[in-house]
Amino acid sequence: MFHEPFPSEILASPTGARLHLHYRAPEADERGVVQISHGLAEHAGRYARFAAFLAGHGFHVYAHDHRGHGKTTATDAAPRQFARRDGAAKVIADVAAVHQLIAEQHPGMPVIAFGHSMGGLIALNYAFLHPHAIAGAAVWNAGVSAGAALGLARGLLGIERFLLGSDVPSRVLPKLTFRDWAARVPDAHSSFDWLSHDPEEVAAYVADPNCGWDGSVAMWRDILDLTRRGADARNLVRLPKLLPFNLVGGSEDPATGMGKAVKALDERLRAAGLLDVETRIYQGMRHEGLNEVNRLEVMEDFGRWAERVAAAAA
Repeated sequence: MFHEPFPSEILASPTGARLHLHYRAPEADERGVVQISHGLAEHAGRYARFAAFLAGHGFHVYAHDHRGHGKTTATDAAPRQFARRDGAAKVIADVAAVHQLIAEQHPGMPVIAFGHSMGGLIALNYAFLHPHAIAGAAVWNAGVSAGAALGLARGLLGIERFLLGSDVPSRVLPKLTFRDWAARVPDAHSSFDWLSHDPEEVAAYVADPNCGWDGSVAMWRDILDLTRRGADARNLVRLPKLLPFNLVGGSEDPATGMGKAVKALDERLRAAGLLDVETRIYQGMRHEGLNEVNRLEVMEDFGRWAERVAAAAA
């Protein structure tokens, strides 16, 4: 669980959001910056241990609660919603606001965009819009796909929006995602065992009032929009061919089809001409590699990649 300090402050974003932003300073010779985007129905404070690890390897770490999550507030959004309109664009703009702060505080320092799950979609979409602002991108445990399933989900959300509105929690998408993934874990002791094999980490998530909630219809529509853009070959081919990518998945992660979605993104990036794509599917790992029983191995592997990327960009 998370006993490491992860100080926070409020950053006013140009979008109108007041971002709850965590920062951790390096404890060794500084190498670069890792900017973290967290996943759906959680918050940035859960990355305190990862931030401490990165700080020990010479990285500044910034991580903020996205709109609708944690302690971030926005006047143009109901609870569990990015925004009433243009939510996906505003989430990316908030990431850009944090990046601007990083550029001011650490001019010229290489920045790695790191994202887990929904945060992976955010990091990837940020890379599409600001490819030359980052030294590398890490997209972990993210389902980046298009096709019939995405179209069906969008259609169901359209019906919910017509009947119930956008501000209410979706009744359909949680069944197709969180609840479906929970059902795929044998001998589960909770509805969130699909996150990790570590029962203490799962219990901490369940006990956290800022975790595990159902997103609104509007939030799910925005997430599907980020997913669609992430799978669009027209966006992928515009990425710099030498931009390093780090993809991670788990062979027991139902959220990514047991790692198949991560492999599919690897194939799309390579097909788009990307030349520096490092992908690993950890055997036996579920959805949250940073909270799994083998988390030290996972973090050390990422640390080596991040050090290489930062050194090449320095």
